[in-house]
Amino acid sequence: MSESMRSILLVDGNREAREGLAVMLRKHIGCVVLESQSPAEALEALQDQDISLVITELFAPRQGGIELLKQVRADHPQVAVIVSVPYGDRDSVVEALRRGAIFYIHSPYDFEEAVIATARALEHRDLLVHQQKRSPKISKSDGFHGIIGQSPKMMRLYSILEKVAEDGESNVLIRGESGTGKELVARATHAYSPRKGKNFVPVNCAAIPDELLESELFGYVKGAFTGANQSKIGRIQYADGGTLFLDEIGDMKPSLQAKLLRVIQEREFEPVGGVKPVSVNVRIVAATHRDLEAAVAEGRFREDLYYRLSVVPVQIPPLRERKEDIPVLIEKFVQVFNRGRKNALKGFAADAMAALLEYPWPGNVRELENLVQRMSVLHADDWVSAADLPEKYQVPGQVTGEAAGAAVVDECVEGIGEENFDFNTLVSDFEDRLILKALTKTGGNKKEAARLLNLKRTTLIEKIKKKQLEAEVPPEEFV
Repeated sequence: MSESMRSILLVDGNREAREGLAVMLRKHIGCVVLESQSPAEALEALQDQDISLVITELFAPRQGGIELLKQVRADHPQVAVIVSVPYGDRDSVVEALRRGAIFYIHSPYDFEEAVIATARALEHRDLLVHQQKRSPKISKSDGFHGIIGQSPKMMRLYSILEKVAEDGESNVLIRGESGTGKELVARATHAYSPRKGKNFVPVNCAAIPDELLESELFGYVKGAFTGANQSKIGRIQYADGGTLFLDEIGDMKPSLQAKLLRVIQEREFEPVGGVKPVSVNVRIVAATHRDLEAAVAEGRFREDLYYRLSVVPVQIPPLRERKEDIPVLIEKFVQVFNRGRKNALKGFAADAMAALLEYPWPGNVRELENLVQRMSVLHADDWVSAADLPEKYQVPGQVTGEAAGAAVVDECVEGIGEENFDFNTLVSDFEDRLILKALTKTGGNKKEAARLLNLKRTTLIEKIKKKQLEAEVPPEEFV
C-alpha cells in the first residue's frame, strides 16, 4: 500500500489537542487522518474503514484507551497501535506495551515526537503486512487461492480454512449452494495443508454414471470385467498421501457409501475384481449442495458415513448474503477476462453496479462470473450501464446513466439567468446528491459507495466530512 493510501485513526477526547495533532500528521506523514472522540466511536470506524494505525489516549481514569488497544489487537491484528500516556506514568507505558502497543508517545503531545513515532510505526506495520503476504497464510483482504471476498462472512470462512489447512488429517464436509465455489475451498484446504506436496484428486459423484463411479474410485484388476485388459489404479489410490475431493457426495449410491466408509475406517480398500487389500493414506474433503441430514433421516445416506465425513463442517455463504463482495468480484473478473484483449472492458458504471447489488443471485458467484464474461464480449472498450444488462438484472423503474444525468442538468438549466443562480452551489449540491444516493444504494457502506462512485474510500470519507453530511448518511446495513 502506498503511503498516500494509508489511514491513521486518531482517538482523543480533547478536540483541540486531537485536531492539532491531526494537522501535523497530515502535513508531515502524508496520510489520511481520521478522528474519533471516544473508543466506542473508534471501534465503529475500524469496522468501516481500512485503517493502518490507531493513535489513542488512555481516557483516564477508566483506561478506555487500553481497552481499545485490546479490542484492536483481538479483532484487527493488522492494525498497529500507539498509545499516548502522561509524562512519568511508567505503569501505563508498561501496560500499553504489554497489551501490544507498537510505540508510546507522551501527552500533552510533543508534535515532533508524535510524527517520528508515527512514521516508524507505519514502517513497522508495512513490513509486517509485506511478510504476511509472502507467507502461506490466508489473505483476509484479497481472498485466498482463488476465493475472493472481504465481507465478515468470508473473513470467518478464511479463519476456519486456516485451521483446517493446518490440520491436514481430519475429513471435511463443505456445504453450499451451486456456484458458491466449493471446489475452490477444497483446493485451498489442500494447497496449504501438510499434504500439498501430494495429489489433489477431484471426483464429481454426480457427473459420473453409477456403474462407472466404483471403478473410477477404486480402480480394477485385469479381467475384472469385459474389456478390463489391464489393471488400472483408481482415484483413491492416486490420491494416496494427498487429498481426495468428492464433489456432490450426496449423489453417491448406498453400496459405494459402504465401501467409502471402509476406506475412512480401515485406510484400505479392494479394487474392483481384486481380493488383496490396498493400504492408503488419504484425506477426504467432500462437498454437497444437498441436505444430508434429511437424506440420513430418509435412509438415502448412511448416518455413520455422514459423521465420518463431517468431522469439520464448512459452510460457504451464498452471494446474496455477502453482496458487499460483488464489486470486488466484478473487479477481479473484469481483470481476468480483459487479459489478452485489445479492446478491454472498462468496467461497470455506478447504475449497473447498483442494479447488481439488488439482484438475488440464485446462481451465486458462477452466475456473476458468466455475466461479466458476457459483458466483456458485448461491451469491449466501453463501460457497462444498467441499460446494457440483461433484463432480469435491471431494477424496474430505475433511471440510469445519461437519463439520470440529463434530468439533473435540465433541472439546473431552468434556473440559469435568475438572480440567485449560483453555479458552484449547484455543482456542490449535485455532488452531495450523488454521494448520498450511493450511500443509500449500499446501505450506508462507505467502502462500496466509493466503488460505485469510482472514488477512493478515503476521498469519499474526506468529502463527507468536509460537506458535513455525516448526519444524512444512512445507518450501515452490512459491513
